[in-house]
Amino acid sequence: MNVMMLLEMAAGGFGDRIAVGTRTGANLTYQQLFDRAGAAAAQFADADVANVALVDISSPALPVALFGAAWAGKPFVPLNYRLTAEELGALSEAVSPSITICNDDTAELLGNVDGVHKVHRHEFLSTAHSDAPADPAWAMDPDEIAILLYTSGTTGAPKAAVLRHKHLVSYILGSVEFMGASEDEATLVSVPPYHVAGMAAICSSVYAGRRIVQLPNFDADAWIDLALDEGITHAMVVPTMLARIVERLDERDIDGLPALRALSYGGGKMPRPVIERALALLPQTAFVNAYGLTETSSTIAVLGPDDHRSAMASDDPAVRARLGSAGQPLPTLEVSIRDEDGQEVAVGDSGEIWVRGEQVSGEYLGRDSRVTADGWFPTNDGGSVDEAGYLFVEGRIDDIIIRGGENISPGEIEDVLLMHDAIRDAAAVGVPDTQWGEVIAVAVVTSAGTNPTPDDVKAFVRERMRSSRTPDHVVVVDELPYNETGKLLRRLLREQLAHLGTTES
Repeated sequence: MNVMMLLEMAAGGFGDRIAVGTRTGANLTYQQLFDRAGAAAAQFADADVANVALVDISSPALPVALFGAAWAGKPFVPLNYRLTAEELGALSEAVSPSITICNDDTAELLGNVDGVHKVHRHEFLSTAHSDAPADPAWAMDPDEIAILLYTSGTTGAPKAAVLRHKHLVSYILGSVEFMGASEDEATLVSVPPYHVAGMAAICSSVYAGRRIVQLPNFDADAWIDLALDEGITHAMVVPTMLARIVERLDERDIDGLPALRALSYGGGKMPRPVIERALALLPQTAFVNAYGLTETSSTIAVLGPDDHRSAMASDDPAVRARLGSAGQPLPTLEVSIRDEDGQEVAVGDSGEIWVRGEQVSGEYLGRDSRVTADGWFPTNDGGSVDEAGYLFVEGRIDDIIIRGGENISPGEIEDVLLMHDAIRDAAAVGVPDTQWGEVIAVAVVTSAGTNPTPDDVKAFVRERMRSSRTPDHVVVVDELPYNETGKLLRRLLREQLAHLGTTES
């Protein structure tokens, strides 16, 4: 197994299709992408380096470098170009010796790190141009490292998740139909290269034969305009992106996106009002909620289009609640909910989500694997499964609020808060308290023209949940702290609200 298999099959099956770029502007066909990956592989193989790194926004250099690295047998390491110079320097040193593809801004940020050979994107693309690719033989060892992805570091220092060729290829073969896309299909990729969804989007689009259109820096208006101009049929966004797209579609009074057939979202909790509004604005679009992790090569479970529409139309609260679920596990995976002792819990009970399957890595560079002897990976995400097999993700186990010895999931409180007509975003965290250990503090973003009081918000939650789940403190904020890939920065929010840590009478 090697991810180059995916591109080789694409070039052989539909080499004249556009792989990357616009319909009428600069683009690469699948055969050209294959040839440039071969030329890049020759560069990488000749260099005395261990890794191929990229510190840059999305561009055609991304798929060329990804497949070229696989061809040359070098791990591909996309790094977060939004980090500080100090943080980037530390990560660059960790993956040196390397060829590092960069731009003017990131080259300056990187400075001079021993063992890091910086190559400007334009120089890389100009030299990775050949009608005669390198030696067509590439390693087929499934255990070789394909990609190293550094985690976001929202709960600690970043660590490199190891994705081997067998993990990525297994995910693609189990979830994507070869040549399943028609010639007119195009996917809009707006997630950054260092996010697992960005890597999955490239691999899955190549195998399906779908044209990749890149939006290097997300802007809702630019996203909408590109979707209209390029006839975008498929896209993946994080919840914060979809919220902004919905707002702009409303404000610009745009009558839908007629070409958009499928829109997947993931990477964080989706506020129910946002997805409900999106379903109303885009009635012809098939929505998919994809839940996954870097350590599992992307998607674990999906809530499919039919589930979205049936939940939206249902008067049954249990069915309607599935709009907030992650759907059902992929058929190639097993999911289990377990307690602190690793024992399965009853249906409907909360616990830790464990997952098992060929695409699961659960490994970090330089550390012991977290996969058990029988193949299970404990995700550190809390969740439950209902009687129909729908998975409900409650958030990171580390984020559990422990109030007076009772474990409280912030996700269940947030779900209730988002049912309030005046609240469009919300987050709950535990803050220190001398009497209770922790108490519940919530930050809410209110809808325009509304002004709910803290007592109103508390009463709303109290009416719908046990009294122990009622927030002790309610703060109205302009926006919640998210990183660029849509993950809520709870650690930062806890720091911002830590001063509230006294119990109200």
